[in-house]
Amino acid sequence: MTRFDVVGFGALNVDKLFKVNKIAIAEEESFVTDFKEACGGSAANTTVGLARLGCKVGFIGKVADDREGRMLLKDFRREGVDTSGITVAKCGRSGTAMGFVDEKGQRALYVDPGVNDTIEFKETNKEYVFKTKFLHLTSFIGEKSFQAQKNLIKTLPKNVKISFDPGELYARKGATLEPIIKKTFVLMPHAKELGLLTGTADYKKGADILCRKGVKIVAVKLGSKGCYITDGKEKHLIEAFKVKVVDTTGAGDAFCAGFLYGLISGKSLYECGRISNFVASRCIMKMGARTGLPHLEDLELLH
Repeated sequence: MTRFDVVGFGALNVDKLFKVNKIAIAEEESFVTDFKEACGGSAANTTVGLARLGCKVGFIGKVADDREGRMLLKDFRREGVDTSGITVAKCGRSGTAMGFVDEKGQRALYVDPGVNDTIEFKETNKEYVFKTKFLHLTSFIGEKSFQAQKNLIKTLPKNVKISFDPGELYARKGATLEPIIKKTFVLMPHAKELGLLTGTADYKKGADILCRKGVKIVAVKLGSKGCYITDGKEKHLIEAFKVKVVDTTGAGDAFCAGFLYGLISGKSLYECGRISNFVASRCIMKMGARTGLPHLEDLELLH
């Protein structure tokens, strides 16, 4: 019996976002024009996106018993995300990410993982994960958390499909990522990450390589050019929605939410791509990773 449509498993961070006149390099100065503090973390953002689209969602993760940890749990509950799979550490600090966003919406990010990097396999609630249709994985900085994900995958029953958004951090791991890739149902990398995973700059060739490794669906994020979707047979290049970009933070996470919603709803691959592009476009129109995430009724704008 399934209890969830999707359970996320990734880092939980409080994003401290600074709007700046430009992103400074070494020995340069720039100034802050705005500041916002919001809850984030890649898998967490995707999970909230899915909750807003009416999906039943839960989360595996870890926070500390501090202000940021309480903030992360409170925000999840407010959004309708089940938090019973999250461990609260008695010591340590919750994860934070400092983001600097320029006037064009481009960003630089610095992450302090905190207790995210201390998650162990024994802390993951197997019964909780076994009752979902999809387990959505994103990257951790530390090795311990990465091993916890790999060990959890080994125990999964066949009815739980893996959704994987590797991020650049995991895309650089090389062969150690293979056990996850081979069991992945849907893989959703950016074009650059796909290049790192496959060794080719041609995203169509890269997607085919991953399909041959056993991935059932590859959805490549192409930023302003939209996305490329293939299952090895169908191939779709789907253009992006033209919107005013305010902040690109969380755009890829929003894309994943839209794509998973499409799969759960039984949509065609092409429709999944259109929905994911739409959800991502709404995200980048607002400051922060979650502010612009649409609700189910907003999808009516697609018709």
